[in-house]
Amino acid sequence: MLLRVLGCSGGIGGNLRTTSMLLDQDVLIDAGTGVGDLTLAELQLIDHVFLTHSHLDHLAMLPFLVDTVGGMRTRPLVVHATEETLQIIRDHIFNWQIWPDFTKIPDENRPFMRFAPLKLGEVVDLGGRRITAVPACHTVPAVGYQLDSGEASLVFTGDTSTCDALWDTVNRIENLRYVIIETAFSNGERELAVASKHLWPDELAAELAKLKRSVRIFVTHLKPGEGAITMAEVEEFAGAFNPRMLANGHVFKF
Repeated sequence: MLLRVLGCSGGIGGNLRTTSMLLDQDVLIDAGTGVGDLTLAELQLIDHVFLTHSHLDHLAMLPFLVDTVGGMRTRPLVVHATEETLQIIRDHIFNWQIWPDFTKIPDENRPFMRFAPLKLGEVVDLGGRRITAVPACHTVPAVGYQLDSGEASLVFTGDTSTCDALWDTVNRIENLRYVIIETAFSNGERELAVASKHLWPDELAAELAKLKRSVRIFVTHLKPGEGAITMAEVEEFAGAFNPRMLANGHVFKF
């Protein structure tokens, strides 16, 4: 499996793109603004989108994606998410007021897009690639994902705050190789982090202390303009875990 980071920022500006990762050529993990950098040919190859939650920075390009390639494809784009997340985007995005409902275009028997509800802990097997929803704790219903090639696994937390259930799950993954975890705010903005249910460097260190496996850690979702100070604090408070900052274009092979 190859996972390419298309976007990993908590905002936009310059070369910054919001959260999205391309698994092999046909699966998106979240659909933030990084998807817009793919070519039309690359967009046509995407068959599945797995959403962690309903916030705009993680799904902003989904409406444009299905609108752009829907008529070029012979089968619907499948959007996987919890029922709670799917209901939010049905109600607030694909509602004919913000965007057309592509689960009914051109008609309900031949839609450009299909929703596939998944439950926490459920495994979706795509030709031997096992994708499992793992716990997350955010301001809206949210999950992370375990991506398992059979040889090794990568866990992406999505947006989360303190979440013991996440680590209970992660510590049971015997072939775990990578963890991508968010840290959206610096220590100086911990009150905002608490209110919005994100991590900050102090709390990141406390969360990583719950990890019982030796893995490589990557930090994502840094806010624009605060990357340097946040990563300096990550190094100060969580340096024992040797975390690295995730970057656009980073490729994981596992």
